[in-house]
Order: sequence, then structure tokens, then C-alpha cells
Amino acid sequence: MKKSLPYGHQWIEKCDIKEVAQILGSDWVTQGPKVEEFEKKVAKYCKAKYAVAVSSGTTALHVAYYSAGLKEGDEVITTPLTFAATSSCLVFLGAKPVFVDINRETLNIDPEEIEKKITKKTKAIAPVDFAGQPCNYDEILKIAKKHNLLVIEDAAHALGSVYNGKRVGGISDITILSFHPVKTITTGEGGMVLTNNKVFYERAKRFRNHGIVKYPQKGGWYYEIKEPAPNYRLTDIQCMLGICQLRKLEKFVTRRRQIVDIYNKAFKSVPEIRSIKEAGRVKSAWHIYPIQLALEKLSAGRKEIFERFQKEGIGVQVHYLPLHLHSFYSNKFNYKKGDFPNAEDYYERAITLPLFPKMKKSDIDFVIKTAKKIINNYKK
Repeated sequence: MKKSLPYGHQWIEKCDIKEVAQILGSDWVTQGPKVEEFEKKVAKYCKAKYAVAVSSGTTALHVAYYSAGLKEGDEVITTPLTFAATSSCLVFLGAKPVFVDINRETLNIDPEEIEKKITKKTKAIAPVDFAGQPCNYDEILKIAKKHNLLVIEDAAHALGSVYNGKRVGGISDITILSFHPVKTITTGEGGMVLTNNKVFYERAKRFRNHGIVKYPQKGGWYYEIKEPAPNYRLTDIQCMLGICQLRKLEKFVTRRRQIVDIYNKAFKSVPEIRSIKEAGRVKSAWHIYPIQLALEKLSAGRKEIFERFQKEGIGVQVHYLPLHLHSFYSNKFNYKKGDFPNAEDYYERAITLPLFPKMKKSDIDFVIKTAKKIINNYKK
């Protein structure tokens, strides 16, 4: 069977493996000094005061929402075009995700629609930097300030991205990152919560670690549980990998942007393919490269074209089925098809092509050649 080119892939080198192996032979493999070192290095890079490393991007969202004080009955405005964790972690706390449609050009939450959904129960806005492109934070922060709301940024796609000269991670009240293998850098699984607010930081650290607070004055063994909380800790093994990867972050981002530039130039002459437009004041780290098919110009649907890519050896993906169309959200919150037409229209046309720094020129050429061949085959 022909090996498929994946849509995303980590880049782990011998130097990474060597340094991680040293941790395996050390005294610390769980919560040791490398956790704090990794936190400090990411915080410094993002220009945030505080960072809390956790076990995944999903747990980072749970920690962030909890640290912000979200609770049962609260409402949080977010986008339907995201991975389920953005909203699921709100539901864990009893809060309600209130969806707002996307901008057709950027595929990010549309600031013009946000104020329409604000109620007395609204406590925060949770924008998602889709595909790595930062949202319009000038407008979002202005709206948040006007209505006394927090901005909790889901930047799982966006480590290394820049908005108006500021790196993602130091813009919003709280920002979360993901270090899954297909993200900009990886720790295997892993995530991080970034903030400039000391209260949020202390709550995040406590919530990550069972809700434990230590009282050394009562004895070296003594601690109390301030509130029930999970174990969302990240290990020294993973953080050492993260430290190694962070050294190469700029190289990874540069390569991702180079590949996107090649794709954009190649598909410019293919009217049946539309790519995301990068907004003028942002620099995207390009986590993924989603295209939209002009299906009205093609004789096949998205499903058939998707399957054709896979048969050709290209592991395409779709990001994402809008959350309001998932049965849980439609049943619990009475969302239905037609509620967010921009997100739905994007989804019906969307296919994600391979994009990762380790791609060779031959891989990129293969994707472009195959895409053009498939499109030509289905032209009306």
C-alpha cells in the first residue's frame, strides 16, 4: 500500500532525542526543574509574565476557564469553527458557549457579530486563532473593555504568530497553547496557559495540581486541598523536548510560511481553489493550510474530491465540522443548521492540504501537481 503524505507531522531530531534521554537518566522525570524552565522560556518568548505548563491544549483550556472564574450559568462568546475542546471545556464548568459566525476572508470570529450576542450573563470572549492567523484583537479587546469582559484566547494553532507587532501569548487576558505533534512545536501531548494576571496564574497552578496548597510552616509534609481539581501536570521529559523544540520555533515558522507562499502562488491560477487571505497586520505561523473548493465549478462534491486525494497518497483532512452541527451542541443548546452560514459554507468546501516544516520540495510539488490534476479532472 502506498504510504500517504500526512497533513501534519512533528520534526524531532537527534539533538532532541539526546537531551530527552538525559532526563530519563536524571533524578526528575515528572514535575522537576525542566517544567519551570520551559514555562519561563515560553513566557519570555511570548512576552507574558506567567506561564503554566499542562498536559494538553484541552486541559489548558479547562485550566484557563477555571482560572478566569467561569462557572455554571455564565456565557462565553466563541466561534463554531474550532476543535471541540474550545467549547467542551466551558461545558465542563457549566458555562454556555454562545457561537458567533466567522468572517469569510479570515475564517476567524467576526467582531461585528460579537456585540449582538452579549447579555448580562456574558463573562468572556474566547476567540480562536484559526489555522494560526490571529483574530482582530483591536476590535475584540475594545468590545471586551466596553462590556467588562475577559478575553481568553485559544491560540492552540498560533504559537509563533504575530498581531500588530505583538507575539501571540501576550495579547489577551489569558492565552492557551497546544504542543500536539502537528502544532508549531511539540512535547508529544502538552499545553500551556499564559497570562499577565497573578491571580489567574496562582489559580491555574493550583488547579493543575489537584487543588493543593502547601503550608510549610505547619510541617514539610502538610498541604490542604482548597478545591477538588484534576492532575493536569506536564512531565520533565516532555518539557525537555519542548525546550529543544522552542529553540527551533522561528525556523519552523519560517519554513511553514515558505510552504504557504509556494502553495498560494501555485493555486493563484486555479479559480476552483480558494486559500485563506492573511490579514495585513498579522503574521501567521500557519498551523494548517485549508483550501475551499469552488464546488459550483466542479462536477464532484467535496467527499469525492477528498477521497481522490487520499487515493493519490495525500493525507488530507477537514478542519472542522462547525460545533453547532455536532449532535451534543444542537441537542443541548438548540443550535441548528443555518444558524451560522459562513462557517457552514466554509465547512462544505473545506479540505486541509499537508503543511509541516519537514516537507521536502518533492512533497510540496507532489501536493500541487496532484491538486491541479484532481481539479482538472472534475472541471465542469
